[in-house]
Amino acid sequence: MYAIVEIAGQQFKVAKDQKVFVHRLAGEEGDKVSFDKVLLAADGEKVTLGAPAIDGAQVGAKITRHLKGDKVIVFKKKRRKGYRVKNGHRQSLTEIVIESIVTSGAKKSAPKAEAKKAEPKAKAETKAATPEKEVKTSTEDLSTKTVAELKDMAKAKGISGISSMKKADLIEALQG
Repeated sequence: MYAIVEIAGQQFKVAKDQKVFVHRLAGEEGDKVSFDKVLLAADGEKVTLGAPAIDGAQVGAKITRHLKGDKVIVFKKKRRKGYRVKNGHRQSLTEIVIESIVTSGAKKSAPKAEAKKAEPKAKAETKAATPEKEVKTSTEDLSTKTVAELKDMAKAKGISGISSMKKADLIEALQG
């Protein structure tokens, strides 16, 4: 059985008891981590493909150690210009061992998804309530409002040519 899973922004083909070097993960040596962005899972002839990820699939792993990769030399040169730059880089890596691949029944963090769904509804309600407030304020004293607020109120009423108007002209257009 193998799976293609996204770990730290990269895709890996993993199998049980396989060692994989990935970009540095948060966690101490010996900690268990799980990855729920499984793109494909195959068990013999049975292949499950996600769109983009398989719901309920999860890959469990254990962090064995943190290390640095081999040094990579980056050398830049422009001939006849006297330009030479030499830099080195060592990538921080984490070695993990794949412990389990579960294709269904893994628990997902549903409360976060419900909270995200509830927020847009609340935002839509507040947006719907704001035009009513603007209509109410048009009967109030407009001289205390800023020019930007007056322009917004004029846009809501459908008054054209407000970009070149001064504050007094905006107040007059809104009242009349």
